[in-house]
Amino acid sequence: MPFWTEIATKGMTEPKRKFRFTVTVNGIGGTNMMYYAKTATKPSFTIAAAEHKYLNHTFYYPGSVTWNEVTITLVDPVDDPGDMAATLAEMVEKAGYIIPTGTDGANLTTLTKGNAVSALGQVIIRQLDHEGKPQEDWTLNNAWISELTFGDLEYGSDDITELTMKLKYDWASLSTANPGATPGSTGHVFQ
Repeated sequence: MPFWTEIATKGMTEPKRKFRFTVTVNGIGGTNMMYYAKTATKPSFTIAAAEHKYLNHTFYYPGSVTWNEVTITLVDPVDDPGDMAATLAEMVEKAGYIIPTGTDGANLTTLTKGNAVSALGQVIIRQLDHEGKPQEDWTLNNAWISELTFGDLEYGSDDITELTMKLKYDWASLSTANPGATPGSTGHVFQ
């Protein structure tokens, strides 16, 4: 019997759905960006492998963990909380990137990780259930903007302007509403 039939007949919960999510970025006024975030990739990681050869055999051993970039696509509103393109550009400026001004370009300010993390603030990608209750929270630890794309323009299109923001982070913490079958579990993973 397929799982969707069992859901209806046995009162089981339904699977998580892609369109039920919110993104919170504290550096953008601490507001929930649920109306501006169009897409978001969940965190992922890659485990490096060390190779050892012995005669005709190759053995692999797990190495370091590298967390992969997260990409968030946003629509660009004109009104409250403000122009998203300008807000994100300001965050990069707060991180330490200042466009050279004047004839000598004498501004010697550079980016720092502390400023970049502080400018962005805490980032949480939250997946919701059908009632709007949190199912899982991904918190990006020490996240900072690594790439910003301000979208494309086209005379023949009625589409909404989109911004793409790529984030690097040291690791992600996962907190789930349903800790699973583990007795006494708090529902926290990767913490």
